[in-house]
Amino acid sequence: MMHDVITLAQQLIQRQSVTPEDAGCQELMNERLSSIGFNIESMFFTDTLNTWARKGDTSPHFCFAGHTDVVPTGPEKNWQHPPFSGLVKDGLLHGRGAADMKGSLAAMLVATERFVGKHPDHKGSISFLITSDEEGPFINGTTKVVDTLEARGEKIDMCLVGEPSSRDTLGDVVKNGRRGSLTGFLTVKGIQGHVAYPHLAQNPIHLASPALTELSNTVWDEGNEFFPATSFQISNINGGTGAGNVIPGELAIQFNFRFSTEVTHEQLQQRVNSILQHHDLNYELSWIVNGLPFITEHGPLVDATIAAIKTVTGLTSNLETTGGTSDGRFIAQTGAKVIELGPRNETIHKIDECVSTDDLIALSDIYEKILEQLLT
Repeated sequence: MMHDVITLAQQLIQRQSVTPEDAGCQELMNERLSSIGFNIESMFFTDTLNTWARKGDTSPHFCFAGHTDVVPTGPEKNWQHPPFSGLVKDGLLHGRGAADMKGSLAAMLVATERFVGKHPDHKGSISFLITSDEEGPFINGTTKVVDTLEARGEKIDMCLVGEPSSRDTLGDVVKNGRRGSLTGFLTVKGIQGHVAYPHLAQNPIHLASPALTELSNTVWDEGNEFFPATSFQISNINGGTGAGNVIPGELAIQFNFRFSTEVTHEQLQQRVNSILQHHDLNYELSWIVNGLPFITEHGPLVDATIAAIKTVTGLTSNLETTGGTSDGRFIAQTGAKVIELGPRNETIHKIDECVSTDDLIALSDIYEKILEQLLT
């Protein structure tokens, strides 16, 4: 007989919820949450369905956060098993979203059902913040829900995001923070002309090269005990008309900072402008702040999580802040303590994404023990 966590994960995977589609995943979850006393509030913004479900109205307020949307499958013919089948074979649950993060959603929900069944009069509040816009532009998802909650003074004290944090073994890594992400869009202007007459043109590629070298070699900070040093990376660069005898008139460059709490995004912007101005470039520069860094140090949430993992798996977890961004960055800006804990991330976004069924069952046990330690 299939474990309830696996059955629910299969049902979620079988719903083809490629960003920003939810495809009925939240409805399925909401029916079960409503049956155990949660008040369900659907929030639809433009093209994105979100759920805010809460049981209780007192502190401490613990929130499970996650997303029902998944990335595209790529060529389905390359999959060993159909990507939306939710097939279980040889101890693995297969399908898009199995690890990122429908497996975690199933583990959260079943853990909550068990916890509420055992502790109907638990202290505090439990909530679920679920979006279908995490893998996409992240404009109409968690950030909009958080804005709504902030506007009415509804605060989350502690939040667990079910992102696949584990590296080699379930629970070996807990993300207790994330670096900030800042993207710059730089256009360096020159004068287009014939390559045989360079004195009549200005080549923006040549003009920008010394500045790009300086930006690449600059030490922005040294990091700290929680974060590695801030990094600068050029991700896209484009110049030229396609013809071999034309000096281009513009050079377009996209770059990204992943930054620690040792520096602010305003400081990074100021330093970049100073370097570009030092090289006397004619340029335009715009920015997108994709997320600010956050850190959750030892305290009730981190300690309960580490203890729960130890009880279920026997492992002593490592706290890390590496990797990309998650929706936890929006929740952390409200003052909430935020961590990320989910299954292994080895196959996320890949062809043949899959997750160990044993790991999902154990993950649900971990989630339940976290609730017990924080709310009983």
